[in-house]
Amino acid sequence: MDVGAVLIAVAGVAGTLGAALLTQQGAEKAKRRELEMTQALQDARENQELRRRCYTELHRDARQFCTALSRHLYVLRDRTPGDEDVRALEAAKDTYRDRWSEALMIAPDTVTGPAGEVNGALNSVYGQVKRLEGNPRPGESLHSAAEAQHRIWSLIAAAREAMRRDLGVTGSGARLRSPDDPESVTRDFEEPDRGRS
Repeated sequence: MDVGAVLIAVAGVAGTLGAALLTQQGAEKAKRRELEMTQALQDARENQELRRRCYTELHRDARQFCTALSRHLYVLRDRTPGDEDVRALEAAKDTYRDRWSEALMIAPDTVTGPAGEVNGALNSVYGQVKRLEGNPRPGESLHSAAEAQHRIWSLIAAAREAMRRDLGVTGSGARLRSPDDPESVTRDFEEPDRGRS
């Protein structure tokens, strides 16, 4: 056998084996890319679901805290708050605080900005309500607290819209309305000198 023929045969076998190896490596790379893409899609879905759950709970708990503040104002207007009244307000505040803490770790700045305004307003009204239980600051009254509490509803609506945008939810543009008519809320807490000219 001629050395040249042997070399050609060896080169042919090596080429065949090399082609098979390259084909196998190409298939493995394609499979790896497919698995990475599948994992990335799964991660994106899980992240979307995590944000959706967090936003739903944050929105619900902000509304419940705001409602608890309103209820507590009515209690303060009508009587001295009892232990049950105080516990109800504290429970709403604590639940909201936990949800807000979670949102800070999940939500982007486009959501935490408007939601942070809600957080600040809720805490401000909560502080005012607690001071009204015993030692209000100058200018603080049930009426001023009711006005401030009522303004929170529009902040909650703005935060909700930011959350919906982040989730890619498009809507009809419908706005949430406050559960109470603003004039009736403030009228419920009119100060004796207000409204008299």
